[in-house]
Amino acid sequence: MKKVFAVLAILGVFAFGMTSNIFAQDEEYTSEETTVQEEAAPAPAPAAVAAPAQEATPVAEQELGTFKTLKIKFIEGGAGFMACVALCLILGLALCIERIIYLSLASTNTKKLLEGVEEALLEDNDVEAAKELCANTRGPIASIFYQGLMRIDEGADVVEKAVVSYGGVQMGLLEKNVTWISLCIALGPMLGFMGTVIGMIGAFDRIQQMGDISATIVAGGIKVALLTTVFGLIVAMILQVFLNFILTRIEALVSEMEDSSISLVDTVIKYKAQK
Repeated sequence: MKKVFAVLAILGVFAFGMTSNIFAQDEEYTSEETTVQEEAAPAPAPAAVAAPAQEATPVAEQELGTFKTLKIKFIEGGAGFMACVALCLILGLALCIERIIYLSLASTNTKKLLEGVEEALLEDNDVEAAKELCANTRGPIASIFYQGLMRIDEGADVVEKAVVSYGGVQMGLLEKNVTWISLCIALGPMLGFMGTVIGMIGAFDRIQQMGDISATIVAGGIKVALLTTVFGLIVAMILQVFLNFILTRIEALVSEMEDSSISLVDTVIKYKAQK
């Protein structure tokens, strides 16, 4: 649990710094743009010269990097809902990183572990050596083996029940926090849609106050409203990729746990037959 809080704290500090940098750059960008407009206002430009300036604007926009463009759009979307969407992304990524690290540490060389247990039980007739091997090996499979070997004197049926019961416990540990990742995936687009609806309501309120439909006001309000939905969908897509990877790893580990548990029960049966 301490690792989770540490990851969350690091990502929170990083996100806060990045958000502050984004808004600081936006203020600088806005002030520079205002200064340029004030300096350019007194100088009248001929119609022949104005046309090339308009054509140069798309080129300047194309020169902006993808990350800088995303920062500008993020700021235009508004601080309220954009901050909530960013929080979903940070929290979801923190949980995904924690699960990936946990699942990586849960991987075990099952073949080597089975060979060691079989050698200790069938060749050396040493249950304690098999227990020690499982205790010194990390991962859920070694833990399941240890719980089964703890009850080896009670018979193969008891060992099988212990393996099945403790296997369910290990599955619960593997699937921990997966539900919260799914919640972040669902909340991202939902917050985006809510921001879009509220932004549309604000745009129509401005139209009602002016008493006339202005294309500039309508287009600007709709653009800002739709930006929250775009970023919400981006958050959902990023987290969904991580979630699918995590679920795939969990399925592989569960399948490996089931196969190795069957092999352990067979080994225990052979060990009992020798005695």
